[in-house]
Amino acid sequence: MGCNRFTEKEIEELNKNPYVIKVSDKAITYSEEFKQEFIQKYQAGKMPVEILRESGFNTIALGKSRIDNLSRRFKDYGSRVEGTVDTRKGKSRKTYN
Repeated sequence: MGCNRFTEKEIEELNKNPYVIKVSDKAITYSEEFKQEFIQKYQAGKMPVEILRESGFNTIALGKSRIDNLSRRFKDYGSRVEGTVDTRKGKSRKTYN
């Protein structure tokens, strides 16, 4: 299963969205504000595609797989004690002598 890469035009469009921190041809880093708003709107009964459209995202460019993955990840954030905080930071397996 391959990665649905963004075109240069889609990257440019995504970079204009205030909810996007960083975007490459493969991935998007969303703002904490967007993650929290997504969770609140989802818990209020809105569908993920509707939330994304209202937030200015081109859901066709994102694609079903990417939308499903971010929806699952953001919903999981809602039940975590840490919330939307990235818990991977500072947990490197590298050891230095």
